Amino acid sequence: MKFISLFISSSLLLTGCNLYKGYSPAVGMTVDSHHSNSTNLNPDTLQSLGFMPWRELFTDPCLQSLIEKGLQSNTNLQIAMLRIDEAKAGLSATKLAFFPSLTLSPNGSIISVDGSKASKTYEIPLSLNWEIDLFGKLRNAKKEQQMQLLGQQAYAGVVQSELIASIANSYYALLMLDNQIEISKSTIEVWQEQVRTMELQLKVGDIRENALSQAKANLEGLRSTLNTLVRQQREIENSLCTLIGVSAYNIPRTPLERQCLPENISVGIPLTVLSCRPDVIQAEMALASAYYATNQSRAAFYPSLTIGGSAGWTNALGQAVTNPGGWILSALGSLTQPLFQRGKLISNLRISKDEEQIALLNYKQTLLNAGQEVNDALYAIESFSNDYDFHYKQCQDLERTMKTNELLFQTNNATYLELLTSRQNLLNSRLNLTSDKVNQLQSVVKLYKALGGGTK
Repeated sequence: MKFISLFISSSLLLTGCNLYKGYSPAVGMTVDSHHSNSTNLNPDTLQSLGFMPWRELFTDPCLQSLIEKGLQSNTNLQIAMLRIDEAKAGLSATKLAFFPSLTLSPNGSIISVDGSKASKTYEIPLSLNWEIDLFGKLRNAKKEQQMQLLGQQAYAGVVQSELIASIANSYYALLMLDNQIEISKSTIEVWQEQVRTMELQLKVGDIRENALSQAKANLEGLRSTLNTLVRQQREIENSLCTLIGVSAYNIPRTPLERQCLPENISVGIPLTVLSCRPDVIQAEMALASAYYATNQSRAAFYPSLTIGGSAGWTNALGQAVTNPGGWILSALGSLTQPLFQRGKLISNLRISKDEEQIALLNYKQTLLNAGQEVNDALYAIESFSNDYDFHYKQCQDLERTMKTNELLFQTNNATYLELLTSRQNLLNSRLNLTSDKVNQLQSVVKLYKALGGGTK
């Protein structure tokens, strides 16, 4: 009766110590996303960009093919999947810890004293050992492993989301270089024709030699720029091939002009969306895992009850050796209460509590970082959209200016410097227009990743 009373008292005490209490989801922080008031941003939780499957966002078949190859062959993603398998194996082990362990350990011996007849003994025991989970140690260990499994699954989502975003960004950068190379080639052709014309003009004395030298110098500068663009194009192709886990090859692609953006970008309610990000889920699972680790440290202060026993067949019964042998049975129960562990249990509990607080701070910081990324991506989309409109109008004005200067130069009413400046400005504006288009696409990719997209 005393033992029962002690057990009931301990159980009531445990309720206050939260040893059997499950982890409650962390209270979400108030993250104000400060969504822009732009007309193309439509807050709608049910149709958030983060919930859109990547195949619906990236409709270019060439890009879809690259992403599929990356999901199949990327080494980082494969490692993440193996980590999940490891976590599943660990969870299976913690679940089996609730069952008794069985050990079969047959043994035998031969003994002869002073040349007497050898005495042969044997024993075939089957031992059982079963730890009763009175104070939640095994339960908390299982829960901790479950949280680690969920954390590993979330980490795989982080890797997949980053992989898809990296492939898309590299692909769009490749398309930008394709366009810039074409613009540079067409500009070089114009300059080559201009140099030939100026060489004829120099022979008849219409221009001075320094004008021709300046034109040739600019032509060589354009050729150098083209060479740099071609090198960058090859480097991005090689890095993209490495990203998708294949050997370098000439990547097929669709022209930049055929790439399109979603008409309505829906971002959803801040906390609702951010809670779906895989890195936020991973951070919260780390917090939950630390919570159950703290419970295990608390449970270590309480007694552990172990039931053991063995059953077997032996011919060594007491001092006599008999053949055939007989059955031997034994049972044992032990209750172990830690009394003095040289401060080890107290230190472990203190460490566990600190780790839990660290996990909570990491979770909060992850939420803050997520909110910042969403804010930055939203502003970037709107900003680059404005830049594209500005540069498009600038291009139209510069094209008219260049044509006017060409006519004026042919009639000696404009200097060569004016013609050179208008052409250079037009080239830069065209290159900027291409960059703006790619920046728009990459900003959508950034927002998609910031909202936790790419895991479906």
